[in-house]
This record gives sequence, structure tokens and C-alpha cells, in this order.
Amino acid sequence: MTDAWPAHGSEVMPWKGSGRGPREDREFTEVAVSIPPMIAELWYQPSRESLVAMEQAAAAVASLDAGAGSRMIAISGFLLRSESVSSSKIEQVEAKRDDYARAMIGLNASADARSMVAAADAIQKVIDDAGHSSSIRLAALLAAHGILMKDDPVDSMYAGKFRDVQNWIGGSDYSPRGAVHVPPPADLVPELLDDLINFSNRKDLPAVAQAAIAHAQFESIHPFTDGNGRIGRALIGAVLCRRGLSRQTITPIASAMVADVDLYFSLVNNYRTGDVDPFVLYLSKSAVRACQAAADSVKALDSLPAIWTEAAKPRKGSADAAIIPWLLERPVFEAHSAAIVAGVAESSVYGALDRLTDAGVITPITTSKRNRAWAATEVLDEVDRLNSRLKNP
Repeated sequence: MTDAWPAHGSEVMPWKGSGRGPREDREFTEVAVSIPPMIAELWYQPSRESLVAMEQAAAAVASLDAGAGSRMIAISGFLLRSESVSSSKIEQVEAKRDDYARAMIGLNASADARSMVAAADAIQKVIDDAGHSSSIRLAALLAAHGILMKDDPVDSMYAGKFRDVQNWIGGSDYSPRGAVHVPPPADLVPELLDDLINFSNRKDLPAVAQAAIAHAQFESIHPFTDGNGRIGRALIGAVLCRRGLSRQTITPIASAMVADVDLYFSLVNNYRTGDVDPFVLYLSKSAVRACQAAADSVKALDSLPAIWTEAAKPRKGSADAAIIPWLLERPVFEAHSAAIVAGVAESSVYGALDRLTDAGVITPITTSKRNRAWAATEVLDEVDRLNSRLKNP
């Protein structure tokens, strides 16, 4: 073991382009690929500042998780949405609120909205597997990638599979010319990921440092043709879950990252030079900020049922009264689900939904008479308010 974290190596490889693009790309003949070090047995020696920050982060993550209590379904659902929306936004995948809401219940929606929902399912898959198996498993990462990319119009054929082509980040669309990072050749990916999995399952490292380094190493390997960022950020939550800091909820780390994407990317890039401590410090501070902002969101969500009740003034024992507290757990829904919760026939629930709409508690997100759906938009909008608090502390 060594205290110094090694920089990535480099190897010059021949490059044969597709013959498309500008002349500079067509004449590009060799590329320097990055070769990440094997890290399974490496020791990370934190700075004093990072050590303190990691302790604060661990306490914040555990406190947010413990605070879910009996409201676990509502709070964990909100935090999962926050993480998936923010992680998608980092990759410039965004959709309007109502479009995203329709995608959440399987109605017609844009490709970006469906991708955001798939991101949530992928994140949940990785973290659930870590919780159930008490380990980080390569099979779970592949399964999550399959969920994320199965409907992608370009890369669905690679869903749940390692890349078999050379990829790169930044630079030209036609070749690695001018790229910010050129990951290792495809034939090195399986060995590097096995090493990363071994590192991620160690117990002799601070949990937050382990999560940070695992994420940065994953991004360096870039094992998929697309979706690396979203799966790599899900790995952070999976490590924290495996180490017991979070058991019921997801720490919305991506919500802190999206507040300053350039800083996040620059620190991940610097990791490749062996500069590991700044990224660990960054992730620790980001976790604390994310947990503090999320705690404020939880308070705001907790106050909504009383506000809705005051606005709607439902009769005791009515369908309206039964639906209101349920909205925190299920902020997007159709009439059939609302009828089940209210204990009435579906044909009878529309009056309650109309009254809640008139009171401003819910909002229709569809326009046709078929496949009608509603959303408690205050719940969905809290994701944006969370992100705003993190961007403007």
C-alpha cells in the first residue's frame, strides 16, 4: 500500500476514422488513451480537512435517512426524483414538469422525459441491489444500464453491455481530436471494472471517500457507450447504502453537483492526475449541502397536507380527505389509483378530483378525456426548489 494516489497512465494507439467530418478529423491517425491504475488495494490518505468533512458528510447522510421514519415512501420517492432529475440534467437531458409527470405513469411523453424516468429506475436498481446483497455487484450495474438505455434511440443496442468501441469525452464528434478525456481501450474495461468492484466492496476505507473514488474511477473507465455519468453517480449512492449510511433514502448528491457542473467535471478530470483529495473533499461538502437542502424540502413537503386541507376543506371521511395525504407518496396519478385509495368506485372519484383541482391541490396533466391524469405539482416543483437552494445557498 502507498499513501500517494497514482496518476493515470497513457498509451498512444492508432486511430482509424470513419472518413467523415472535417479534414482534421479525417487526417487524425493516432490517439493517446488514458490507462487508469488498478486501485483495489490502494490506500487513500485524507487531508485533515477532508477527514473532518467526511465525518460531517457521514453524519448528514445518516441523519437524513433516519429522518424519513414513517414517511419513508414519500420522502424516498422525492429524493429519488431529485437525484434522477438532477443527474439527467448534468447530461443535458431535461423535460418540462408536466411532460416528466406523464412519463412517470407511462403516458405519452418526450424521449427526454422517459429517459429521466428510466434514470430513476436505474438508480433505484443499483441502490436496492447494494442494500439487499450488502455488496456492489457488476451484474447490478449492467442491469441498471440496461434499464437506463433500453429505449435510447441511438444506444439501445448497447443497453446493459460494455462498450466494444473506443469512446471519448469532449472534442470533435468524429474523432478523439481535442478530447478532454479518452478512456482506456474497450478490451481493458472488464479487468478495470473487476478491480473497481473489489475496491468498492472494501471495508477499510471511509465510506464517503470510497464512494467518491469509486465514482471518479468509474468515470475514468467510461465502460458504456452512453449513460456513464448517470450510472456512475448511482454508484455513489450504492456505496453509501452498502456501508450502512443510508438504508431507506437516496442522498441527492447530483442536486449539489448540478449547481456547478463545471467544478464537478474539473475535479473528476483532476482525479486522473492523482489529485484525489480535492474530489473527496468536494463530494463530502456536497453531501452535507445536499442533505441540508433536502431536509428543508422534507419540512416543506410535510406542511403540504395541512395547506391542501385548508384550501379544499374536505368533509371528514370523504374521498377528497382520503386522497390528500396520499399525494405525497403518489404525486402523479390517474383516476383508477385515486379511486382505490379513496375506497370508491372509479366512476365516483371524479367529483373529488374536480373539487381538489378547483382548490388548486392538484392539476390535470392531460387534455384528452381518455387516460386522464393529475399531479400534485407542489410536490414535483419541490425538486426545482431544492436545486435552487443548492445553487443559491
